[in-house]
Amino acid sequence: MTEDFQKAAALAAAYLDDVPYAPVWQPITEWDRAWLTDQPLPAAGRPLDVLLDEVRDYVLPYPMGTGHPRFFGWVNSPPSRAGVAVAPLAAALNPSTAGGEHSGVLLERTVVRWLAELVGFPHLPGGGILTSGASMATIIALSAARRRALPEVRETGMYGGPPLTMYLSAEGHSCLRKAAELLGLGSDHLRTVPVDADHRMDVAELRRLVAQDREMGKRPFLVAASAGTVNTGAVDPLDAIAGVAREHGLWFHVDGAYGALGTLVNPAAYAGMAEADSLALDPHKWLGVPVDCGCLLVRDPSAPRDAFSLVPPYLRDDDADDLGWFSEYTPEQTRPFRALRVWATLANLGRDGVTDLVTRTTRLAARLGEMVVESDDFELLAPVTTSIAAFRYTPAEVNAALPVAVQRRGRAFLTGTVLNGEPALRACILHPDTTETDLVVLLDEIRAAAKEL
Repeated sequence: MTEDFQKAAALAAAYLDDVPYAPVWQPITEWDRAWLTDQPLPAAGRPLDVLLDEVRDYVLPYPMGTGHPRFFGWVNSPPSRAGVAVAPLAAALNPSTAGGEHSGVLLERTVVRWLAELVGFPHLPGGGILTSGASMATIIALSAARRRALPEVRETGMYGGPPLTMYLSAEGHSCLRKAAELLGLGSDHLRTVPVDADHRMDVAELRRLVAQDREMGKRPFLVAASAGTVNTGAVDPLDAIAGVAREHGLWFHVDGAYGALGTLVNPAAYAGMAEADSLALDPHKWLGVPVDCGCLLVRDPSAPRDAFSLVPPYLRDDDADDLGWFSEYTPEQTRPFRALRVWATLANLGRDGVTDLVTRTTRLAARLGEMVVESDDFELLAPVTTSIAAFRYTPAEVNAALPVAVQRRGRAFLTGTVLNGEPALRACILHPDTTETDLVVLLDEIRAAAKEL
């Protein structure tokens, strides 16, 4: 068994070492596709040594591309080396971190506190939990907000009474809508708030919509702001939105899944984030913690516990050290040992290392924006606030087809989006080893792909 584990570790190390020299992404051959999708369940098992050879031959050659310095797609980071190194140890322990007295539970308390300290969010013991990602964090946050608005919702459901309405910007992430629909709020009661020229929530329009809904007999209960949107990296005017939330008694949720860490280098842009009732952030994004790992931070630890706990209130002591089990704060019961990967990543980087990573990638995105402005065949479409640059190639009609064309060339990877109703390109920079030379390659690859089209 020791030899097999050593072989697996060697394969992982060799793969990571070779990533910068391999294609960012490549199509899968028909033969290998058949192996990946059509193999029958074997009647007899194969030795682990043979399985590792098959992983080497059929799996490792076809990555998504996230580990490459020229992967600029979506908001997917390379895995931290520290996180990769400890992942097998968490698997070897294989605990359920639903609760109990063991290292997985106690270490999660520490890393949640560390994350809160990094982004300047007020933290009380029990005021946070690791999740599979921001989608689950959002479900927990909206559940807590719904429970506060409707204290009897766990018993009566959403039946009767005025409908709850929530507010998100036109650039808000789809996980907000999914969570609202899943919780029975109904998409008809989601208010999409327009954005300004910089793709930030229009606070005056938010205020108007809330007042209009109150006049119509509806019950506004939550506003969700973005601290770094996926399309452009825009940060909503959080301080002003917090003011509207206070004025109308709304739960103030901030989606900082990607961008919350930007406060380390541009705190003025994030003023008001610390006033949120809940903040979602993803360590598996900018920090590079290997997937999956999200986090929810909450101002009041009792709020999610009230939404999910099945422990009777008379057995709980929220004012003491009785934090209960993590499973009281979430729909999840059996939970993996996510904290070890977060701990290793943060302990390896330290606060200074995290700040350097955010600073470096943000500066590179700003430089990419400058290169786009300086060119005569690209157009910048939004201010560069975090580590995302949104732009387009001219002529505009080829932009919709460009991302796939660039990906297939194998030297860079970017994705597209739609801004102001038109196809656009976006590059998200999260890799600590990306350089300005890689940005030059990216723009040249777009030009070359456009000529092919």
